[in-house]
Amino acid sequence: MTAYAIVTLTVDDAEGFAEYRAKAGPAMAKHKVEPVQVSNAPTLLEGTGTTPQVAVLLSFPDRDAALAWYNDPEIAEVHAKRRDSTNSQIVLF
Repeated sequence: MTAYAIVTLTVDDAEGFAEYRAKAGPAMAKHKVEPVQVSNAPTLLEGTGTTPQVAVLLSFPDRDAALAWYNDPEIAEVHAKRRDSTNSQIVLF
């Protein structure tokens, strides 16, 4: 069954984020991750807190594929670059 993840990002280091974005595509392709929607101007409709600068909806073949993407040691540096350059959250559902 298809799995989805919502990724929210607030950029702390623009140069580092640009480096991450250059590596993110190949890392996603390796695990057949598809960006369903990307917003550089998400809108908070309800709730409290800071609205992220970027919101992404990702699609995976299944939950195992999502976990394989997240836990793949070969692309750990890509995830580390994201964490180092942004305040991010990933919610898998």
